[in-house]
Amino acid sequence: QVRLVESGGGSVQAGGSLTLSCAASGYTYSSYCMGWARQAAGKQREWVAGIHAGGRTLYSDSVKGRFTISQDTAKSTLYLQMNSLEPEDTALYYCARGYSDVGCDGIRNFRHWGQGTQVTVSP
Repeated sequence: QVRLVESGGGSVQAGGSLTLSCAASGYTYSSYCMGWARQAAGKQREWVAGIHAGGRTLYSDSVKGRFTISQDTAKSTLYLQMNSLEPEDTALYYCARGYSDVGCDGIRNFRHWGQGTQVTVSP
């Protein structure tokens, strides 16, 4: 059974940094795309970043240059380093696993989701 557990959320002032982690279990980690998405109150879930099994990364325009996705395949753990945070980044952040290692961008390419971790950025 696929299990994704996020951690590392919290409250930070604008300009600050946070690192999210996602512990994955129940499947062969290195065979799938992994990614992060977020959902702000009253808005649709938005894809943020993805990483292929081989390490190639993709980012949405809204976070490119500020966020970095990475993974430790030996630990089956996904990370999201978030720098220069803005109040607009406030959302519930979800870790996700893809259907395969093809297509790591966009909500539609992800099948399994964690419960989310809240990130709140104050002005």
